[in-house]
Amino acid sequence: MSYLEDLFGVSGKVALVTGGATGIGRMIAEALAAGGATVMIASRKAEACKAVAEEINGSGLPGRVEGFGGDVSTPEGIAALVGEVKGRTGALHILVNNAGITWGEPFETFPMEQWSRVMDVNVGAMFTLTRDLTPLLEAAATHADPARIINIGSVMGTVPLAEGAYSYTMSKAAVHHMTKVLATELASKRITVNAFAPGPFPSKMTRFATGTAEKAEKVGANVPLGRIGTPEDMAGATLYLCGRGGAYVSGAILPLDGGMSVEAPLNLFANVG
Repeated sequence: MSYLEDLFGVSGKVALVTGGATGIGRMIAEALAAGGATVMIASRKAEACKAVAEEINGSGLPGRVEGFGGDVSTPEGIAALVGEVKGRTGALHILVNNAGITWGEPFETFPMEQWSRVMDVNVGAMFTLTRDLTPLLEAAATHADPARIINIGSVMGTVPLAEGAYSYTMSKAAVHHMTKVLATELASKRITVNAFAPGPFPSKMTRFATGTAEKAEKVGANVPLGRIGTPEDMAGATLYLCGRGGAYVSGAILPLDGGMSVEAPLNLFANVG
């Protein structure tokens, strides 16, 4: 095994990526398969997950992908997903909590029901699935190589930005805090818990703004580094946190946002005196 494979490879590990058929979830699933892992991807669209698994497996990566249905929007769905995972593996090295929903509407008409719906899926379901899969994560964990949890937050959970997605942005802030809480509580079980806080990446959720090259360029112009994120950006962060190189990192909110979370006005005192 080469030095880089030793630090960033995930050969022999088993992972679950929720919402793994599209967008950031698929980027992460492909990265883990490229690193040698067996990756389960699950979403409400079982056929899409199966098709994506076949497509990735056909690309000749060293790992493999298994796709099936999994709905985290209800307690019954979470229980069924946990049962499916337990039926496929006795130990889970990596859990990526990526599944989530959003809602956008003007402040004046933003509906209360979209608070409970978005918070239930983005926060409550993430917590519950993590709780119920902790025994499998603990079974895979060792002192030198902990099990890993990556929660998908957002730059919108870091900076005060809503753009009409009020419940979404605040749910992602809750995800960031939950990540730190669980990092504290699960450390004794040899499980690390970190979060990504992505800026704009091409995905189903951001298709309205990044779905064409022209739109992506316009959105990228609002990012300090001048572009939107790429699958390589997501892959590098994933393999870092899930490989040996990230074994000592827990409780981090990793900003994959091109500098958005630390952007400051360049002319703070320009109008003084």
